[in-house]
Amino acid sequence: MFSRLLIAASLLAAMAAQPALAQQFEKKMYNYSKFATGAFSEAATVTGPAKTIYLAGIGAEDPDDGSVRHKDNFLEQCRFTWLKIKQALAANGATVADIVKATTYVTDPRYRPEMQECRKETYGTLPPPPHTFLNVVQLARPGMMIEVDIVAAVAAK
Repeated sequence: MFSRLLIAASLLAAMAAQPALAQQFEKKMYNYSKFATGAFSEAATVTGPAKTIYLAGIGAEDPDDGSVRHKDNFLEQCRFTWLKIKQALAANGATVADIVKATTYVTDPRYRPEMQECRKETYGTLPPPPHTFLNVVQLARPGMMIEVDIVAAVAAK
């Protein structure tokens, strides 16, 4: 009996002494429907040690005084919004390539074609992440036409 306990303790000690296999960071995008391909990914998976970045809703507010820039110009509000998103991601060691989920809120669904143009400019040849497009009555400030919130993931350091 004592020898079995000694063997078991030795095995446990040997297993604990071996370094754990490090799991590699991996982010993958998936599409299951033809219509979504190229417009957005329907799913994203993140495996391995990661730092997750959550950005609050970002819109065309001026960073200094909060006034809305580019009033009555949806495309320019969208471009400015994505500029701010890129800056916030960079401040956290990420890029648009690291986005795993985006949600876009607009005050009029007729802005969708311009929103798609803006997203194509933003992502270029990258596979676009899962995306939810929502129409809302009003955003945080009068004159805002778009707001985007983001979840991104990068390999943990």
